[in-house]
Amino acid sequence: MDLAPRALIAEDEPLLAQSLQQALAKAWPELQINAMAEDGISAARIALDIRPDVLFLDIRMPGQSGLEAAAEIADTWPENLPFPAIVFITAYDQYAVQAFEAQAVDYLLKPVQHARLAQTVQRLRAGWQARQNHPTTDLLEQTVQQLLRLQGAMASTTPPVAAPLHILQASVGNQLHMVPVQDVVYFEAADKYVRVLTPSHEYLLRTPLKELLPQLDAQAFWQIHRGTVVRAASIAQAQRDESGKLTLVLRERPERLAVSRLYAARFKAM
Repeated sequence: MDLAPRALIAEDEPLLAQSLQQALAKAWPELQINAMAEDGISAARIALDIRPDVLFLDIRMPGQSGLEAAAEIADTWPENLPFPAIVFITAYDQYAVQAFEAQAVDYLLKPVQHARLAQTVQRLRAGWQARQNHPTTDLLEQTVQQLLRLQGAMASTTPPVAAPLHILQASVGNQLHMVPVQDVVYFEAADKYVRVLTPSHEYLLRTPLKELLPQLDAQAFWQIHRGTVVRAASIAQAQRDESGKLTLVLRERPERLAVSRLYAARFKAM
């Protein structure tokens, strides 16, 4: 059985990706780079397919960020498998660096310096060896909590929206409707659009969910999945099945909404 550690590099700048690959070959010869990705969506898909031991994720990538890709991977990763170690790659950003350090998340600054990479490799080697001697799945829950706190820290550095939205300009066919936000039961990402569900109607919004979310009242609307945001007052019950997965029963609609691993802590008292 081949016990060589395997890695995925997600970096949208090919020269930087190649440079990191070459540097890793010198710093950690045993490490196998099994895949490269140029965007966050591909990174998540490939990681869940090949299940590497280490993820090097650029923070800023097309489609979705390295942080969003990490969250998607953590949401879907099998609970019975050890979760990979994550190293974020970023151009120098004071707030990002402070957030990484506060959450004890490893990171590399662009351009990657050999001395700093050596420190990271030393930590990764130690972690890899520890997992070989004592296999554990505890890293998944730890990473989920780190990612949640990291998301909050990064969000706090973005300019606040002046006031929450009150009216949505949503469409049905070629008709534009003015939909009061207070009437919305939940939002669901769908390709380049967002489905807007009220008790009796469905509309389409031409705004990505990640752009819409900061404009919503965080006390009134809860994110329960990377693609789903629900009005808290519309939740009738939260039910947990035998495997521990959560689903929400709504007051005004028949659908049951899945709560992802990343946001399940909101219902931890259950």
